[in-house]
Amino acid sequence: MASRRSSESTSALFSPRFALIALAILLFISEFAVAKNDHGLKVDTVYKPEVCDVRSKKGDQLTMHYTGTLQDGTKFDSSLDRQQPFTFQLGVGQVIKGWDQGLLDMCVGEKRKLVIPPELGYGDTGAGNVIPGGATLTFDVELINISDSPPTANVFKEIDANDDKQLSREEVRAMVSEYLKKQMIEAEQGSPGDNEEMKKMLADHDKLVEEIFQHEDKDRNGFISHEEFSGPKHDEL
Repeated sequence: MASRRSSESTSALFSPRFALIALAILLFISEFAVAKNDHGLKVDTVYKPEVCDVRSKKGDQLTMHYTGTLQDGTKFDSSLDRQQPFTFQLGVGQVIKGWDQGLLDMCVGEKRKLVIPPELGYGDTGAGNVIPGGATLTFDVELINISDSPPTANVFKEIDANDDKQLSREEVRAMVSEYLKKQMIEAEQGSPGDNEEMKKMLADHDKLVEEIFQHEDKDRNGFISHEEFSGPKHDEL
């Protein structure tokens, strides 16, 4: 669920299949430390193996199984239904904040229940028709594997086509279109349902761009600055 990858319309905008990875796809989510959780995230350990030689940390590549539900119990996405675990890099903005925060210090084989408030999930805008605005999300997760990850790319620089140190709507729109077109090609090789979902997302990508700006353009000046950008970036410009 949640970048130019396989986990934030959206789920981020989008459909159950993309519920976690939407804004993750766009790499617009910043990470926080679990120990400093003051946003209402709840992390319950359901099962922990007796032997735990390695624990997850920022920068690790994690492979997870998960099921996501709304407060009323409605399931919006599950890797188990697809029989395909989700792989992502922890702590670099590839998934929603609640995951970056709630999956630290985890053992292989460990199972947790994450209750994620909207400010650490998809906020007031939600995720298309899948996740309503202001939704608290529950994820039942199991860590399957931990491996090393390559250095994180400077995504800000990749999107900033004219190198003016800020992202315009045109630059973000180009990035979104490129990503969705690539996903469309992959979806054509998958199920008919996935293909139709991607067509809808591609047709409505302007809405996604506006949701990104609502999330990232803090000073509402019509541009996303390097400071405002909450996805992976290097300190140097």
